[in-house]
Amino acid sequence: MMKLLRRLHLYLGCFFAPLLLFYILTGWYQTLNPNRLKSPSEAETLLQKFRVVHSDQIFPSENELDKPSSPKKYRALVVVMSIASTVMILIGLVLAFKTLRTQWPVWLSLVLGVVLPAFLLWLGQGR
Repeated sequence: MMKLLRRLHLYLGCFFAPLLLFYILTGWYQTLNPNRLKSPSEAETLLQKFRVVHSDQIFPSENELDKPSSPKKYRALVVVMSIASTVMILIGLVLAFKTLRTQWPVWLSLVLGVVLPAFLLWLGQGR
């Protein structure tokens, strides 16, 4: 069973790694550059077009105003990626708990992964 979980984790991770990296990097770019485009047709540079892919799930074309792109197929892939990423995270947690003799570092990492972001958000609340 553990061998199957490792293989599933490996192949799902390899398949979705490029798309996950794309979303991580474009999300990072959006976080640092909060100026939003009013419509996908305003995207001129490649970074702006990638930003539209991240937020609207389309790659804007030259005639976006005349003939708008459809996000349905790409959006379905993103939903599958989100489900697979959740499965990979859960498998990773199972593997972490099953393969390590000392479990406190895993628990500490999990707790810090919840507490630290919440604490940083709390610190940023107009204080």
